[in-house]
Amino acid sequence: MVVAACLLLTASGLRAEQLPGTQPLSVEGDIAAQMVAGADQFLLREIQRAAGQREEHWHRDFSSPDAYNRSIEPNRKRLAHILGVRDARIPFEGLELLATTSRSHVVGKGTGYKILAVRWPVVRNVHGEGLLLVPDGRPIANVIAIPDADQTPEMLCGLQDGVASPSQFARRLAEAGCRVLVPTLISRDVHRRGGRADLTNREYLYRSGFELGHHLIGYEVQKILAGVDWFEQDANENESENATPLPTAVMGYGEGGMLALYAAALDTRIETACVSGYFAPRETIWQQPISRNVFGLLEAFGDAELAAMMQPRHLIIHIGQHPDVQISSNAAAPGELATPAESDVRHEIKRVRQIVLNDSFQALTVTTSDPDTGALLSEATLQQLLKLDAVPNHDDVQATGAGVDTQQRQTRQVTEIDQHNQWLLSESPYVRQEFMNIGLASRDKSDGSNKLDTSSTAAYQESVERFREHFRDEVVGRFDLQPLPFNARSRKTYDEDKWTGYEVMLDVFPDVFAYGILCIPKDLKPGEKRPVVVCQHGLEGRPQDVVAGDHRAYHDFAAKLAERGYITFAPQNLYIGKHNFRTLQRKANPIQKTLFSIIVPQHQQIVDWLQTLPFVDPQRIGFYGLSYGGKSAMRIPPLVPDYCLSICSADFNEWVGKNASTRAPYSYVWTGEYEIFEFDLGSTFNYAEMAALIAPRPFMVERGHFDGVGSDQDVAYEFAKVRHLYAARLGIPERCELETFVGPHMIHGVGTFEFLDKHLKR
Repeated sequence: MVVAACLLLTASGLRAEQLPGTQPLSVEGDIAAQMVAGADQFLLREIQRAAGQREEHWHRDFSSPDAYNRSIEPNRKRLAHILGVRDARIPFEGLELLATTSRSHVVGKGTGYKILAVRWPVVRNVHGEGLLLVPDGRPIANVIAIPDADQTPEMLCGLQDGVASPSQFARRLAEAGCRVLVPTLISRDVHRRGGRADLTNREYLYRSGFELGHHLIGYEVQKILAGVDWFEQDANENESENATPLPTAVMGYGEGGMLALYAAALDTRIETACVSGYFAPRETIWQQPISRNVFGLLEAFGDAELAAMMQPRHLIIHIGQHPDVQISSNAAAPGELATPAESDVRHEIKRVRQIVLNDSFQALTVTTSDPDTGALLSEATLQQLLKLDAVPNHDDVQATGAGVDTQQRQTRQVTEIDQHNQWLLSESPYVRQEFMNIGLASRDKSDGSNKLDTSSTAAYQESVERFREHFRDEVVGRFDLQPLPFNARSRKTYDEDKWTGYEVMLDVFPDVFAYGILCIPKDLKPGEKRPVVVCQHGLEGRPQDVVAGDHRAYHDFAAKLAERGYITFAPQNLYIGKHNFRTLQRKANPIQKTLFSIIVPQHQQIVDWLQTLPFVDPQRIGFYGLSYGGKSAMRIPPLVPDYCLSICSADFNEWVGKNASTRAPYSYVWTGEYEIFEFDLGSTFNYAEMAALIAPRPFMVERGHFDGVGSDQDVAYEFAKVRHLYAARLGIPERCELETFVGPHMIHGVGTFEFLDKHLKR
């Protein structure tokens, strides 16, 4: 019936108001905005679904504390991986006391203790830096007291205004006889970056690190754990054999509370953790500052799961005021922090007890404070931490000498992490080669783990499959859902001399649909099957932009290809609506997904539907995208094998460097595309490796010499690796091309059209 209708449609000059076999498309308004809104609802449901399925990621053995810790070790490794706690810490050789000719390392004194300015090694050239409060006698405990990102160590010690006396917990712990290390956190201070973006220090460092498989949270956890290393080494070197070992605790507020919880979940040497101003349900992490964004966190970990990882050690959760933070500066990811409802916090605490199968869970203590007092923590919190009936509050600290230049210290801390990220960037090509070797066979590892078999195209396709699965699951993210029936709807929108255009809508997942414009040449003959080119717009684009209006970037390339005899389909992709679509990435990341976790199924549904059309050759469907559509050309065809070729226009790049460099003028570190960063690409897939997932299918790059997305040399450098794979190793040089032209960021449509003719008009 459908075939007959299509033949009739062709014979009558494509005058029907809808495509045969489809229902009328009656949707009005901004369909792109509706697509983004539907995806938003879908992702919010998926966040809740992931929370309900966390138990699938855990195996817990409650038969003994040792058995329990062994059973959750895979979860600790996974948590360390997604937090970027990967680098081996430098063996601790002691604290460095910071002093110059004008400043003593002693910066303050109080009743029974002194305060030292200190620095300690962490990883490579990254150091922790802060204050050490040392009691006059043997300490009763070792504590790492972690401030919020908007607080300095001096505030927690009473050396600087900003924290009320009762809440100066570092000072009060020292007055009670503890040795206290107070690290400096990267602040939320906003600075102009690259002359273009106003970013907090935290977001600035987060962006590069995230792309390279590291994380600001991971760096700061490492600084805390390096402090634990020192406590342990100091005890081994300076304590007598008969001395009672000192307990080690971490205590933090706000961002410090977050770090205390993560550090204690990862390291069993920490016997007690106190979390204030942080503990809560984490399903709204996408609304918080982006420096808290952890890829895949909510798949296995909420705050309750992190707390349960401390069993049977002692955890103190203080219910009280959280930091009040609003981030909305130029080009920054919007984010906010506020105090959650106490009922929500208590619900998360209840989940802890459910997870450990113990309603009482004696190792968990909950304290509260009167929210009207503004205190960061209650007296009961300190009492529980120290197991004391009363905690001193002498409040008599005195500054000694000139003190510490806190701005210079902050600058040093930011610079060190930035430099480490840039070092990771310089090492990343070698790391990727260890993961997947697309170069000389002599670089294959002896265990074959990075090897691609290029002895034939068939052997290659088999050997590349495990890397494709890694890309699908660990980089892009996959929803384990069956697509809905097409429920195709259409309406005629264009009636040109040589082609007719129809808007088409297809269902994909609940609330998720695909939409685009299908252009059909009018010279189709009965029974003829034509190739299809899927023509993908870029950032903030629409299908109409590539069909009509002679847009300066697209030049109607979908229509021009239709005039050359191709069937074309111009899909609407999700990257439209500024913050509306960018927050989709924020919602997707914590459940180990990305924008392309939705876009890829949309395209698979499009291709599956196109293959049902009797005038389409299902073996000849190609992809051609510009800019963000070029970004799509590197990510969709690797995961939609029905695309028989891919053309990347105005986007192909040394992509990892473009995202992670804090020197390159065209880096995304300087722009408003805060959704663009993909976790750990530096260790896995740059554009050459993504192209290797397209091989042995034809692949082409279109590049204007004056295109500001990158430089000719970076494009050529990355493309040379692809060319080597196709030409030298696979022996199919005719399937891989780069065309450069004198022009800007646009479709040139010369070499690419010839490339399409060569590979699709056979």
